[in-house]
Amino acid sequence: MNKLMLFSGIMVTSTFISSISQMMLKKSAKKQYSSRLREYLNPLVIIAYSMFVGCTFLSMYALKVVPLLFAPVLESTGYIFVAALSFIFFKEKLTRRQMAGLALIIAGIAIGAFAGTA
Repeated sequence: MNKLMLFSGIMVTSTFISSISQMMLKKSAKKQYSSRLREYLNPLVIIAYSMFVGCTFLSMYALKVVPLLFAPVLESTGYIFVAALSFIFFKEKLTRRQMAGLALIIAGIAIGAFAGTA
């Protein structure tokens, strides 16, 4: 495995972890809290934002090797992860329009990946 593949994998993993933290924030947002302070200072929110910070550092680390041209392509996988995780954990239905959007994102990722090898 070459260095670019490894660091691209780190970036996609960071995006996946970030998507999980978004699910945690959504779960926290669905709860009722006795005060605004408890709404923002509960373990789920603190862990989720800590994960975001960690993902930011992971992405910056990956960008040492991954060209800036590829970063938006790799980070767009987050849309796919969020849609899939929302479907799995929150039983959210995907509309035809959303499915078409995800198909375009996947096509864009494929084109971006192949354009980089040319």
